[in-house]
Amino acid sequence: MIRVLLVDDHAVVRMGLRMLLEPNTKMEVVGEASEGNEAIQRALELKPDVVLMDLSMPHGKDGLSATIELKKSLPETEILILTMHDDEEYLFRVIQAGASGYILKSAPHEELLSAIESVATGRAYLYPTATKRLMQEYVEKLNQGGNMDTYSLLSDREKEVLTLIAKGYTNKDIAEQLIISVKTVETHKSNLMEKLQMKTRPELVKYAVQKGLLDYGV
Repeated sequence: MIRVLLVDDHAVVRMGLRMLLEPNTKMEVVGEASEGNEAIQRALELKPDVVLMDLSMPHGKDGLSATIELKKSLPETEILILTMHDDEEYLFRVIQAGASGYILKSAPHEELLSAIESVATGRAYLYPTATKRLMQEYVEKLNQGGNMDTYSLLSDREKEVLTLIAKGYTNKDIAEQLIISVKTVETHKSNLMEKLQMKTRPELVKYAVQKGLLDYGV
């Protein structure tokens, strides 16, 4: 049996996935979570074979951050990203974060079942057009002589928060400037520090300088 943990911020989506997977004699849904922090806790408790992870969860830790942390704590657990985003930017972030697969929510249910089986047996899974995009990007990177940078893991909002933190703004200042709550700023800060594998503000400042983010003239 393939033991699966469902992670999605919408209860109705989790219910639909459970109804889809439970009749399959090869799979067992061992638990559910509604955001990244809960997913990590439940995964540590249940030790699932596969975590079916939503990418965009606005409350708590997002799917990308949760994937990075889970792969550190449970390297044997495979993570399959299930998302509505048919976007190469998300695709490359997911692969770099350590996920074993990426499938769209619009995919036929047979394809989802096949994807879960694939990652559970140690194989990577990407929907067909994503494979082509990934190969094209890889060839381009080789031709440029460059490597993918952890900066590409950050969302646009996390990049904004990183820049403002490095410029010396407090969480309250950032919240006012971006018109979001202080708690949301703290969540973005936590997520970006985890993605960049940094723990202190000086590390962030140094990184921001290296990335050329502190152009005060802009």
